[in-house]
Amino acid sequence: MGGVTIHQFANLSAFAELMLVHEHALVKVGPEVPFEQLALIGCGVTTGLGAVLNTARIEPGTTVAVIGCGGVGLNCLQGALIGGAARIIAIDAVASKLALAREFGATDVVDASAGDVVEQVRELTGGGVQYSFEAIGLKQTAEQAVNMLARGGTATIIGMIPQGTTFEIDGQFLLGERRVQGSSMGSNRFRIDMPRYIEWYRQGRLKLDQLVTQRLPLTEINRAFDDMKAVKVARSVITFN
Repeated sequence: MGGVTIHQFANLSAFAELMLVHEHALVKVGPEVPFEQLALIGCGVTTGLGAVLNTARIEPGTTVAVIGCGGVGLNCLQGALIGGAARIIAIDAVASKLALAREFGATDVVDASAGDVVEQVRELTGGGVQYSFEAIGLKQTAEQAVNMLARGGTATIIGMIPQGTTFEIDGQFLLGERRVQGSSMGSNRFRIDMPRYIEWYRQGRLKLDQLVTQRLPLTEINRAFDDMKAVKVARSVITFN
């Protein structure tokens, strides 16, 4: 592996052709969806869609903001579109990601490198959004997710903020009945959600093919990590043939 250290996560992660897992981690699926797309559903798609539809349970006609337009953030955008959001704001500092965000449902985009993100969102919406989703995992973006809320709004933190990191909320801000919550793996009910997402893909309502930026053999796993860190891809898929 060229010195790269691999850490297991959620009792599932491995770069192996075969794995031994608990039966509750398995879902029987048909042959109509390629393995590459199924692999995406099992992680980033479930995390993003589920945060919007299961954790936050957005209401149709509301305004949604998504901070971070990587694999998880793009699926938050898709979840907002499927959930009937009237306005979907994508926030990122990378122009190529903002362009991709429009393909995945964003009605507006905010360049995080072009000034105060919270002020830009408040100006766009006339006071803030009903729902915000943080899909990066930073103190700064978590605080932005809270501060861009309208009265009664909910911020859902998806990104993996480093252990021991705290972020601040102005106490007065909570008087407007704003809420902050976390989401892990999209609050998934895997055996219920997985077939539903597959059906949405078959219907053309869920974009999966467009998430696969490149396909690489296992021997090029380090290249996949480098491309991920360089923000060059939505998702790399590792193949074993």
